[in-house]
Amino acid sequence: MTVPACRFCRAPLTQTFLDLGEQPLANSYLTKEELQAGTEKFYPLHTRVCGSCFLVQADDPVSADEIFDSGYAYFSSYSESWVAHAKRYAEAMAARFGLGPQSLVIEVASNDGYLLQHFKAMGVPVLGIEPTANTAAAAVEKGVPTEVAFFNDATGRALAARGVAADLMAGNNVLAHVPDIGDFVAGFRHVLKPEGVLTFEFPHLLNLIEKVQFDTIYHEHYSYLSLLAVERVLRANGLRPFDVELLPTHGGSLRLFCAHEASSHAETDALRALRAREDEAGLARLSTYEGFTAKVEAVRAQFLAFLDRADAERKTVAAYGAAAKGNTFLNYCAVTKTDIVAAFDANPHKQNRFLPGSHIPIYGPEKVAEIQPDYIVILPWNLKDEIMGQLAHVRDWGGRFVIAAPDTQVLD
Repeated sequence: MTVPACRFCRAPLTQTFLDLGEQPLANSYLTKEELQAGTEKFYPLHTRVCGSCFLVQADDPVSADEIFDSGYAYFSSYSESWVAHAKRYAEAMAARFGLGPQSLVIEVASNDGYLLQHFKAMGVPVLGIEPTANTAAAAVEKGVPTEVAFFNDATGRALAARGVAADLMAGNNVLAHVPDIGDFVAGFRHVLKPEGVLTFEFPHLLNLIEKVQFDTIYHEHYSYLSLLAVERVLRANGLRPFDVELLPTHGGSLRLFCAHEASSHAETDALRALRAREDEAGLARLSTYEGFTAKVEAVRAQFLAFLDRADAERKTVAAYGAAAKGNTFLNYCAVTKTDIVAAFDANPHKQNRFLPGSHIPIYGPEKVAEIQPDYIVILPWNLKDEIMGQLAHVRDWGGRFVIAAPDTQVLD
């Protein structure tokens, strides 16, 4: 069998990080007709770690065009907490970097305008770059100028040739979504002004390992990121990090502040401290990545034991949040609609469809009170506080919430 090459440095990938077997695309929610046709596709979901640059990455048996097609179902604005997070970011960046009517803010992978709308409201000119046409259309409806394109080196050159130059560029939870991370990062150097700032937000690999957040692994996440790996990609493309913030989002993320190598932005103590923390944790040693599979298998066993107990007690189990991470989890556990009777989600683009793989039906939140499940498994565990607040009425009939990772917990 041919040994795959690292998607960044091209070194041979010989060490498995986690193999989740055959999985459907995590955001490909099925219509009734598609379910009946029985043509759902499954692809290998195998992650490996590069022994040279330490980029953790998934094999790519499916093209980005197929994943991010016109029917892409993830709309950022359906999470109230994420929109609020974006607003805080906009306010903080405008204050820190003196952004105003003379500035330009560009977000790459701008989705439905959830972030840029806040800059626009402050009178700061904006431009979104978004590959999925349906979410881009939603942004345009909000008055957020958006171009439908995959961002890369060629896109950056084309924008620069048109005279586009940004004071601030943002890429939230997009670094993991690009098959060629080097070509993607290369695009920013053409559009960013000499003293401009580029911020990336991404879940921190160290949390994935330490908190067994394996359900964040799915096909559209090509890479799983550390400062160690991202800094190497940046420097290979004439960019460098200079500051970092630790965020609670997505189970623990980094907000990395970057700039041109020759810019005047000074490196902060926070960045140096994170480098030291990753070094102490052993992210530059292959041995650190061994044994993750056993931890994941233990999480699965614990959740299946919970489902067995619920079944023995004739308790009804449902799920909330038709999230991609939940689909990875459910399919790895081989859960079906006989185990979990329904999933609820506020996103109308997912309602009246079926979860990929498990084929659990998806309903709107109003259906919760009708079904009255005994247990509701919160699949997007990073939003558990928001969801439990929205569904406080579940306790009226004695319903309880469940978190499945890193340990199965029934929450009171």
